[in-house]
Amino acid sequence: MTIGADKFGWAKRSTTPGASRDGQWLVGMGVAAAFRNNLNGPSAARVRLDRSGVVTVETDMTDIGTGTYTIIAQTAAEMMGLPLDKVVVKLGDSAFPVSAGSGGQWGANSSTAGVYAACVKLREAVAQKLGMNPVDAVFADGKVKAGRQSVALGDAAKDGEIVAEDKMDYGDLAEKYQQSTFGAHFVEVGVHAATGEIRIRRMLAVCAAGRILNPKAARSQVIGAMTMGAGSALMEELAVDKRFGFFVNHDLAGYEVPVHADIPHQEVIFLDETDPTTSPMKAKGVGELGICGVGAAVANAVYNATGIRTRNYPITLDKLLDKLPAAA
Repeated sequence: MTIGADKFGWAKRSTTPGASRDGQWLVGMGVAAAFRNNLNGPSAARVRLDRSGVVTVETDMTDIGTGTYTIIAQTAAEMMGLPLDKVVVKLGDSAFPVSAGSGGQWGANSSTAGVYAACVKLREAVAQKLGMNPVDAVFADGKVKAGRQSVALGDAAKDGEIVAEDKMDYGDLAEKYQQSTFGAHFVEVGVHAATGEIRIRRMLAVCAAGRILNPKAARSQVIGAMTMGAGSALMEELAVDKRFGFFVNHDLAGYEVPVHADIPHQEVIFLDETDPTTSPMKAKGVGELGICGVGAAVANAVYNATGIRTRNYPITLDKLLDKLPAAA
């Protein structure tokens, strides 16, 4: 919150609701805390090394647009000392070792830990094949080095593919440690003094989620979650005809979701931290953390702009119109 307040200019905020204006727009800032538990799930993977030095990763983990292919490739590449173009990732096949799956912000940390475990096994097999002590072997630049010996990684598989498989399990870790992620959301809104229309002007999220495996993919997840939070706060509402159990606004013509014009510049800051208790990756999930607290920050910003407290989402203009300050 301290970092976010400094970056967002929180000190410039007027503490008197309705005191800040930009023409016909009442301007306000809001903040809310974000909290989401970190969950680990057992996850397994299989890795294959061929004679060309290509490592193929197989796990039934899924990629639902969150960058799983990339972070799994990164994990295998770093473990085996290879560039990314020497790693092939295969996902989503039930014939592959079982992973944690996607959802609930547990997928990235869990699935990469399973890949890490399989790569440890592969490193041991490669070192033994090359007559090296696995403890002394260094995997870097496509080679395996131990003392004065340096051999191309692919040479270990010249007589045939080397395959390794392992699983990362967590035992009673969840009983010994309370694992969580934390954040703060800052929002600035403009509320039209005459119509009650709400426009989000700025958004900032500050997240503490362990090691960030891929900053670009993680940022994309968080700004997507912030967008979902904005939609929930301002427009998304399901209308149900309770007489017949009919969903009245059952398509995107009637159920409103944010479009580009509704979302301003979004900024995300990740705190530089690692968590050694979560997994060998020292990472945590971050997807849901990006939405937790967004709606509350919007509601607080609307209050700061207008002096009107709203307790129910979405905050539509009909909940503001008869309570707005007199228009200038």
